[in-house]
Amino acid sequence: MFRQTLIEILGEVWPTILISSVIAISMRLVYIFKNKKPFILYKELLALAFIVYVLCLFYVVTFQDVSWSTSNYIPFKEMFRYSFGSRLFIKNVIGNIILFIPYGFFIGYYLKLNKFSSAAIMITITSLSIEVTQLLIGRVFDIDDIILNIIGGIFGFYIFKSLDIIKSHLPKILKRPAFYNIIVILLIILSILYMFNLIELGV
Repeated sequence: MFRQTLIEILGEVWPTILISSVIAISMRLVYIFKNKKPFILYKELLALAFIVYVLCLFYVVTFQDVSWSTSNYIPFKEMFRYSFGSRLFIKNVIGNIILFIPYGFFIGYYLKLNKFSSAAIMITITSLSIEVTQLLIGRVFDIDDIILNIIGGIFGFYIFKSLDIIKSHLPKILKRPAFYNIIVILLIILSILYMFNLIELGV
């Protein structure tokens, strides 16, 4: 289900992703070479991944059809009406958690946040702004989405923190950019294989 949803989203936003990526990459390369900055592949790929994530997030929260639903201002009302493990539970509960995991990771990575409270505030503000915007454009506001987004964002933030702790204990040879370049490239290859249904990840 997750693969199918991801393919559907990318199928809708790939033109925007392509144009935005070309603009971002060309501007970034000119900046790097003009200012004689070091080119570190994994950092550039992560920055590009963040752009792609934001574009996909924008599509999910503004264009996907939710006309069957109504606004919900009562915490836990919506999430508990789905049968555990059902298709709607996975889509609306697990999906909203997964949706914000990358956001939590990226704010930890780019802002170098150390405190749980700082991450929680950032995630809450972003999720709340999304729900309010949805209400203003004729969609629905769901307090449960905010709760689930916060859970996902915090989970993503702690993934970053855990990886950062692991990184601090690695030997010097594994702290070099070349090592992280390999890791990021492998993750990209695994993602492509997953998208084309060549490997199974259990989701």
